[in-house]
Amino acid sequence: MGQMGERMLDRNLLQAACLCCLLAAQVHSCPDTCRECSGPENDQCEECRAGWTLHNNTCVDVDECGTELGICPTNSYCFNTDGSFECRDCSPACVGCMGNGPARCRKCASGYTLTGSKCVDVDECSDRVLACHGLDEICTNTEGSFRCDCAEGFFHKDAVCVKKQHPSVQEKGLFEDIQDDEVEVLQQMLFGVVLCVLATLAAKGDLVYTSIFMGALAAMAGFWLSDRGDRLLGSFLKGR
Repeated sequence: MGQMGERMLDRNLLQAACLCCLLAAQVHSCPDTCRECSGPENDQCEECRAGWTLHNNTCVDVDECGTELGICPTNSYCFNTDGSFECRDCSPACVGCMGNGPARCRKCASGYTLTGSKCVDVDECSDRVLACHGLDEICTNTEGSFRCDCAEGFFHKDAVCVKKQHPSVQEKGLFEDIQDDEVEVLQQMLFGVVLCVLATLAAKGDLVYTSIFMGALAAMAGFWLSDRGDRLLGSFLKGR
């Protein structure tokens, strides 16, 4: 056999080997649901994977939720998936449920009531017996409950709404803002009143009061004739 014949033989052997590999791959390529099969089609399964059961040579999904396999914790329900299952939370309106939503509740949770076949929120604020009792409280309904807020101008203190106390403005005294020169003017006015009283008594002929009146009058005249007296009197007359 020449070199050309050997090459032809090698090529034929290689083609035969590739064909065998393809046939072997096709024989062992089972559907995803099958563990063992006689062919690649879904109805050629001989043994199924976990979560599937064999029916007429076809692997069909096992609904674990309809069996004891699909056991879920309290307040959750079983949801079937391909080859398995999930445990999902019940609606907040439910205490135990058979599926998703407030219409699948076994029992209504606190704050909900059964209306028809559905658990719906109770509006506690519509009933003063259930809601806030304080005179200065405002009821706000929430999902499954309610909240008591203080009215405007009030705040919570020891579970009671009390009125906010605004800082009081300290009242000023009558003469708190008076200036020094104004004080002197007021003193002179008081002195003038005293002079009037003394003048009245002197007019009655009492020599003692007459002497006091004349001395006070002289002192008063000396003050008003001074520059300072003129300035203070001018400020007072201008209404400072």
